[in-house]
Amino acid sequence: MKRYLILAILLVFATACGRPAEKKVILVKINNYEITKEEFEEQFKESASAKNDTLQARKEFLDNLINRVLVLQDSEKKGLDKDKSFLKMVQRFWEQSLLKLALDRKTRQIAGTFSVSDKTIEETYNKLRSEGKVEKPYHETYKQIKWEITKLKEANMLGSWIDELRKKSDIKINYDLLQGKK
Repeated sequence: MKRYLILAILLVFATACGRPAEKKVILVKINNYEITKEEFEEQFKESASAKNDTLQARKEFLDNLINRVLVLQDSEKKGLDKDKSFLKMVQRFWEQSLLKLALDRKTRQIAGTFSVSDKTIEETYNKLRSEGKVEKPYHETYKQIKWEITKLKEANMLGSWIDELRKKSDIKINYDLLQGKK
């Protein structure tokens, strides 16, 4: 049994030692912070500077990146990263970003589950026309009406999804506190 364990350990070491370690290519070191060539390239490509990919544009982008890192390092030294107002901003940003991501994904999921028929579009057009809310011919309003019906259906389905989440959850509200009572 011990022989098998030792053999397994040797195999792990032999496999690990057989692979060359990936070496990070450091483009710039700012105090104790390193930026690899790969990280720089990724950030540069995502920036507006990448539209004009020249040595000058890369140098300017790098200068700005260094300046940002220096300001961030100074801010951390001063403890701004632990400031309550900063932490609240980070929390709000995180919540908004997560909410947007969740709603975008749910909307994409919902979008493929229904279609809007020409009959529905025509009925909506006729109703809007009889109410005096549309004056253009049907063929000129077709896409707009279809888009609005689609968005309304998506909103209704999102609302139903949220209602379902509420039903599955244990929500307790202290209405006295809501009204300002102690």
